[in-house]
Amino acid sequence: MGKTKELSKDMRDKIVDLHKAGMGYKTISKKPSDVETFVGAIICKWKKYKLTTSRPRSGAPCKSLPHGRSQGPLLKKAHVQDSLKFANGPLNDSKKDWEKVLWSDETKIELFGINSTRRVWRKKNPDYDTKNTFPIVKHGGGNIMLWGCFSAKGTVRLCRIEGPMDGDMYCKILDENLLPSARTLKMGRGWVFQHDNDPKHTTKV
Repeated sequence: MGKTKELSKDMRDKIVDLHKAGMGYKTISKKPSDVETFVGAIICKWKKYKLTTSRPRSGAPCKSLPHGRSQGPLLKKAHVQDSLKFANGPLNDSKKDWEKVLWSDETKIELFGINSTRRVWRKKNPDYDTKNTFPIVKHGGGNIMLWGCFSAKGTVRLCRIEGPMDGDMYCKILDENLLPSARTLKMGRGWVFQHDNDPKHTTKV
């Protein structure tokens, strides 16, 4: 027999919270939509087991994992050895060597908060307590993309990226900002420019 659709844990917690507040089954079923047949079962389970999550089902355990095999890039043994050699190369570099490196990267800044999961320390169940939530707006309220560079000597130019960035735009950003930044930091001769392996950074234009 197929497994019936279950309510989310957030919805179950909300039903239990309404029950704790003194509401009856019929009143609760009018609050969240389409849960009338579930309310009684959820509250009974909470009273008996103090759980709002599903209990382990009977029968043999599932032999398949909830996720598939991890994917990774197709690398030959030579590629792995080259990567390891590259990673181990700078381990013995001196402080003076690292001061010759100019780093760069791009980042997206949200106008309203950050577009990622944030965690808080809280007691069990009060998910929607105001001190446990972050205010949000749709799509983060807008964002901007920035390119910047820095070295051990400090930070320098910060450039706004207008529109989608491709290889041509990346080269234009470097033409206008990289050498002036190196001169500002007084990098001297023999400095090294370090960026990541983003396809836009390595494309031929």
